[in-house]
Amino acid sequence: MTVQTPSSFADAAEPEQVAFDRHELAQILGLYGRMVSAGEWRDYALSFLREMAVFSVFRRASEHPIYRIEKRPRLRHRQGMYAVVAMDGRILKRGADLPTVLRVLERKLIRAID
Repeated sequence: MTVQTPSSFADAAEPEQVAFDRHELAQILGLYGRMVSAGEWRDYALSFLREMAVFSVFRRASEHPIYRIEKRPRLRHRQGMYAVVAMDGRILKRGADLPTVLRVLERKLIRAID
C-alpha cells in the first residue's frame, strides 16, 4: 500500500487558460454576424490566456481591434466578468450578464434611414 500526499486544491481549481463556452460564443458570433452584414465589422480574432479570454473585432485585418469583448472570471464577484473595451482602452460596459454587456455594441446597428 502506497501513501500519496494530496495535491493542492488551489492548483486544480485554476485552469490553464480561460475560454468562452459554447453559449457565450453563440451570442458573440450572432452579434458579429449582424455587424458584418451591416458592413461595420470585417474580421475577428480569439485569444485564450491564463487570466482572460478575448474576442477582438476588426474593421480591417491589418488594423488594431476596434472592440474587445473580454471574459475575466476573477472579476466575477466584483465588477462582473464580461467587459466591452474600445480601441482606446475605455471600458464601454462591464457586467455579469453577457447579453446585457453586448447591448452597448448592438446600439451601433440602429441608424436613421433617410
